[in-house]
Amino acid sequence: MTARFKDLALDANDHQALADWWCRALGYVRRDSLTGDSRPESWPVPIADPAETGPLIWLNPVPEAKSAKNRLHWDVFGDPAELLALGATLVREPGDDIEWTVLADPEGNEFCVFTPR
Repeated sequence: MTARFKDLALDANDHQALADWWCRALGYVRRDSLTGDSRPESWPVPIADPAETGPLIWLNPVPEAKSAKNRLHWDVFGDPAELLALGATLVREPGDDIEWTVLADPEGNEFCVFTPR
């Protein structure tokens, strides 16, 4: 084995706000709330699935804005309407060639939403 999956990382201009948004969207919590750790606000923010079934996600502060389509994106199960109400934006609705909805988080990072069956 050459490599083994560890975590996901997402760059953000406002990493604190985007960490909170993804916590609401995914039902995650800041990992520090589980461990009792304390981190400076300028450091990356780790968010975790409290049920410990999903991957650890890091929100990393960067100065530059997102400028192009994501080369890597997340797929999630959920209700597009609920995510839109949280502040996501619609990128593409399901159509003849796709059965899922493409949304973007508040900083423009695309993700695909699949309705649970």
